[in-house]
Amino acid sequence: MSALQQECPSQRQSAPARRLVRGEFPEDTVTLARYLLNKIVVREHADGRSAGRIVETEAYLPDDPACHAYRGITARNRSLYLRPGHAYVYLCYGTSYLLNVSSEAAGIGAGVLLRALEPLEGTAFMQRARGCRRVLDLARGPGRLAAALQVDRRFDGIDLLSPGPLWLASDGCAVGRIGQSVRIGLTKAAAAPLRYFIAGSRYLSGPSRSNA
Repeated sequence: MSALQQECPSQRQSAPARRLVRGEFPEDTVTLARYLLNKIVVREHADGRSAGRIVETEAYLPDDPACHAYRGITARNRSLYLRPGHAYVYLCYGTSYLLNVSSEAAGIGAGVLLRALEPLEGTAFMQRARGCRRVLDLARGPGRLAAALQVDRRFDGIDLLSPGPLWLASDGCAVGRIGQSVRIGLTKAAAAPLRYFIAGSRYLSGPSRSNA
């Protein structure tokens, strides 16, 4: 069984991973934040392929003070205004790149932040990229996630539902219980319960009290 055909908690064996198609992709930010849980991020690179299962997301809505599109379109945030399924990558505090997925109809700025992955394939690539051996910590947190996959501003605006170096997939693995909490590390709209996660996953970021 390949890494992208691993057993998942709710099924004896998951199906081979397939690229997500736009017709099944939600066009609503909260729905997409939940839909992306248990989906797979695939990174094609010179050494082969790395992939991880999405276990944690955050929604950033239209008219949300914490969303980068809140004050309108700019050169930096224009990818948030693309139709659902495009990458929005930005540099956070000058230190870490973060990977988001555009989530509303074209022209409406909103997105879903990918906060944590469970590594499935190509972990050696991730370990080299992160300088970290412990698999549990490779992509636990949005900055670590992007670093493990070597995602930076070069990936901003690419279509994650089309062939390329970075794409989204599903292996049919059903989601168990979805947890919900406030978003992490915010000062604006900090009380909004827009963080979603696979309850019980060992790969979640944030304090344990937020993952119950």
